Amino acid sequence: MEAENLRIRSELMTQLEKLIERKGLTQTAAARLLGVSQPRVSDLVRGRIELFSIDMLVNMLAKAGVRVAVTTRSRRRAA
Repeated sequence: MEAENLRIRSELMTQLEKLIERKGLTQTAAARLLGVSQPRVSDLVRGRIELFSIDMLVNMLAKAGVRVAVTTRSRRRAA
């Protein structure tokens, strides 16, 4: 389960990093957009995944106007 949690957080962080890059935002401007401090943006772009929960990352994306959709599927069971 921890591996799946890390995968989800990694994907959300990647989307945030891409958004910051695409918009050409400074860390200060990104912090204002995402509703966090500049040091939190620094942690994000440095890949400090252990400092972010899924909730925090989803909230940051929402503040940036990004809608997060969740898709689930059953894993195949090994025989």
